[in-house]
Amino acid sequence: MSGATMDAGAGTPDASGPRLFQPLQLRGLTLANRVVISPMCQHAAQDGQAGAWHLVHLGKFALGGAGLILTESTAVDPRGRIGTADLGLWSDSQIAPLQAVVDFVHDNGAAIGVQLAHAGRKAGSQPLWEGGAALGDAQMQADRLPWTRLGPSALPAGPGWSAPEAMDEAQIEAVVEAFVQAAVRADRAGFDVVELHFGHGYLVAAFLSPHANQRQDAWGGGLQGRMKLALDIAARVRAVWPAAKPLFCRLSAVDGSVGGWGLEDSVLLARALAERGVDVIDCSSGGLTEETKALPVPRGLGFQVPFAARIREAAGVRTQAVGMIVDAQQAEAVLRDGQADLVALGREALWDPYWAHHAAQALGADPQFRRWPVRHGVWLAKRAPALARARSEEAAGSQHAG
Repeated sequence: MSGATMDAGAGTPDASGPRLFQPLQLRGLTLANRVVISPMCQHAAQDGQAGAWHLVHLGKFALGGAGLILTESTAVDPRGRIGTADLGLWSDSQIAPLQAVVDFVHDNGAAIGVQLAHAGRKAGSQPLWEGGAALGDAQMQADRLPWTRLGPSALPAGPGWSAPEAMDEAQIEAVVEAFVQAAVRADRAGFDVVELHFGHGYLVAAFLSPHANQRQDAWGGGLQGRMKLALDIAARVRAVWPAAKPLFCRLSAVDGSVGGWGLEDSVLLARALAERGVDVIDCSSGGLTEETKALPVPRGLGFQVPFAARIREAAGVRTQAVGMIVDAQQAEAVLRDGQADLVALGREALWDPYWAHHAAQALGADPQFRRWPVRHGVWLAKRAPALARARSEEAAGSQHAG
């Protein structure tokens, strides 16, 4: 695998403490622990620029003890935004606002990455709280920034979506270059990690799909042609992204469609991505079209962890597990059993931004609250014995009353 070797002894308990709170070396970056905050669309940017919302939203996870925090999907081109108020890195003017977020996260002990994306034929949709539906042509034309739905073929993403423009060679090259320039800006902003978003039915995922991609040129046809855009972006981003900084890639390990992109396809792609310098595969699923809602991966606890385990074993690349990972013992088991190298939380972190600190308490990794920000930990350490006594006295009183 590229960048560094995988953990020796993965899959066996380590006497030095919980694997969740052991550092992980990725190229020149050392993560303090294996807890990652997944990208979560916030739709709170103005002209693609980060603001106070992003500082608080992402900054609180640094205070909460996560080792790595990933921004929401950040557009490399305004035409490829998911929604009107998405973050972007298509302009130099977007560097400084993101750098302020990066600096805060670094000052509070965490690493931070940016997820670079182009929504392709799924560009232009409402925020989830407004229904999440595709924007109509009139809505897209009324936006201050340009919108264009692009795809490998002129096939819509589902009911309610307009057909994308089938991309020509010049448009494909422009998108690849947009990813490259966004990665250059990410480095200037101080990000530690770039994650390439190749999942969830967005542009690159559409090129991977035998359903969405019906081209017969170099960018379509068989598996190698359909993988070409993903591999070209990864190789060219790796060439400009500093060698000491890790490169992640998010895949839909299965796209959810019948006869579509499958897990063994993802194994082959992951192996090829690793050869081009990708260090971690972030293993998600689904999202090719709206119709895949009728063909879901059952959403139980840890429902996507087997994808991370299979890709890790078969492709020989580090993986990040996501999907209904909710408590410390579950996360620790994923790492201890060698199913993944990192565990990522999204909605669970919204429920509890201090999840990592609480997990350290649950696993006995921080009985003195030393992992907490010092301005918090000193008070919690002072509170702990008094709280324990109060609870003991209450329990004794209840027994006596009984």
